[in-house]
Amino acid sequence: MSADLSWMLEDIVHNVPHARHAVLLSADGLPRGATEGLAEKEVRTISAAMAGMQSLSRATAHFAGPEEDRQWNQTIIEFSHGWSFLIGAGQGSYLAAAAAPDVDMQQISFRMHRLVARLGNNLTSPPRVSAEDAGGRRLGAPRQQGSGDTGFVLDALDRVISEVKGARHAVLLGSDGLPRGATTGMSRDLADTISAAMTGIHAYSRVTSRFAGATEDAQWRQTVIEFQHGWIFLMTAGPDAFLAAAAEHDCDIEEFTTRLHEVVPRLTASATATTTMTATAKATASTSATQGKGTGHA
Repeated sequence: MSADLSWMLEDIVHNVPHARHAVLLSADGLPRGATEGLAEKEVRTISAAMAGMQSLSRATAHFAGPEEDRQWNQTIIEFSHGWSFLIGAGQGSYLAAAAAPDVDMQQISFRMHRLVARLGNNLTSPPRVSAEDAGGRRLGAPRQQGSGDTGFVLDALDRVISEVKGARHAVLLGSDGLPRGATTGMSRDLADTISAAMTGIHAYSRVTSRFAGATEDAQWRQTVIEFQHGWIFLMTAGPDAFLAAAAEHDCDIEEFTTRLHEVVPRLTASATATTTMTATAKATASTSATQGKGTGHA
């Protein structure tokens, strides 16, 4: 790692109260600099996780909206014990920083962007995400639902999307990466794609937990991805479940996330009931088949 770059990263830790660490990394996950206090193994792990998360984030750009300009701006990860931030630092480079829960968000964001500018001409503007880079089809007009969608559309989520201006889509997914339900207009194929990507983003987010601060009872709360054209939120939705949602860039994100958190208990209860009914149906079918075989043998 470059000593010069590592020395420049100290600006964030020294000048932002409650800032903890900073790491400069390449798009392929190789560290290019880090502040003091991080072991070399930790720096490599953080760099690989941040690069992986950024790659998946770009793949979900179409979930945030169909606009042509899908430039990624930043990713913010919230834990019970702190924050992790990731921004572009030029062509093929990213800057990650970690801070305590009570850090001034505007101040650390300002210092990170100022540092990127100070790094000079060697680190140019971050690449834009094109429709091809985003790796998915566009979200156009809501499709007509077929009989196969019965039980897949979650009415509680639909109400939030319809009542919050600028809200676009939402999907409830399990820790296995499979969707449990979504809002009107999302096909099962799209829900599958987003759910798989979000499961990976959650896994990478958790890897950065020690970067935000070393505590035994650390809990991940949410990951927020900001694009030029919109937002994506990933939050916990009870045991073994997550909620992913997208909104336009000018959406009132405080209102949107508050409404999403409020609806989580109902979604969890609904998912539990659906799982129980499915398990009961399978057990009943299995019992009937066994009895049928027994009768035939007699």
